[in-house]
Amino acid sequence: MDFSFTEEQNLIRQSLQSYLQDNYHFEARRQASLADGWRPEIWKAFAEDLGITAMTLPERVGGMGMDAVSTMLVMEEFGRSLVLEPYLETVVICGGMLARAGGATADETLAKIAAGERIVAFAWGEPNARYDFKSLASTATANSNGWLLNGKKSVVMAAPWASHLLVTARTSGEPGDSSGISLFLLDKASTGIRISEYPTIDGRRAADVEFNNVQLGAEALIGDVGEALANIEQAGDEAIAALSAEAVGVMSVLHEDTVAYTKQRKQFGQPISNFQALQHRMVDMYMEIEMARSAAYLVTLNLSSSINERAIAASAAKVAVSKACRFVGQNAVQLHGGMGMTDELAISHYFKRATLIESEFGSADYHLVRHAALRAS
Repeated sequence: MDFSFTEEQNLIRQSLQSYLQDNYHFEARRQASLADGWRPEIWKAFAEDLGITAMTLPERVGGMGMDAVSTMLVMEEFGRSLVLEPYLETVVICGGMLARAGGATADETLAKIAAGERIVAFAWGEPNARYDFKSLASTATANSNGWLLNGKKSVVMAAPWASHLLVTARTSGEPGDSSGISLFLLDKASTGIRISEYPTIDGRRAADVEFNNVQLGAEALIGDVGEALANIEQAGDEAIAALSAEAVGVMSVLHEDTVAYTKQRKQFGQPISNFQALQHRMVDMYMEIEMARSAAYLVTLNLSSSINERAIAASAAKVAVSKACRFVGQNAVQLHGGMGMTDELAISHYFKRATLIESEFGSADYHLVRHAALRAS
């Protein structure tokens, strides 16, 4: 198969590489993570200077209508620079779901996302749900004014920065049912919302969100009532594809920095890179990265396949990437010695991001079970 990129795709990668090299130095990124966790001016540049916030959104809302390979290229470069800004959450996940659902409310939000004027966070995880989209206890009850929303959401990534939340809620049925799940878009400042913000170990921000009799208008419903699960599950697989690409970028830097360090660090009068046992470990790291890269390609190219094939590719990629993140990250830290965990050294920040990617949208164990179930169906 031909895995070469088009001229347009190479230009996207090169322009983003150039921008990040000039504007995303490690120390600036570290200071941003210690402060607000992101830089709004960078988000504005992504929209106005690079156009990547509009890249994969539909043309009807001012987007460019590009495919998932473009997202893969962007996310790999984001991984190499440890980008904090909520591209995955707003553009890939929420943008994808809103585009598929359609409607006036969705299209208005998509246009603002494309222009860099709105950040949306996806509120789906619940305290007892683990990684299952169907294990949903939050409810939205129809009333004369629209919908009344109640429930709790856990670890809503990028919620502290978001102006709006895209929320999953059950409009009928019981937790575990495939039907009866709906999507709602609401202003984060709506009455009845309680937000508890906190930093994550990789320098980003998340929040636990409670909805207490939040009154929503009828226009807050995104898509058809009770029929959102297929859209949500597709967004989950798209998120895994994007995270897989980001992981490749993260692990590539972990490997490159480790190789460079072992050429400088001397023991017994010679660089430790001369020791055969360490050479073997660095080769094993490289092989894990390349297998993860292949898995990222596989899921990205299968996002437009049948539902079953897409899901199988996503779970296979998540298992491969999660195992690679752990192996590469732990070996990079170990080969750096104690300094590998210091906050001042970039390697520790890449290790922390790799560790978070391991479990986002499902751990390796969860996706092994999912993969087996999908194969058997």
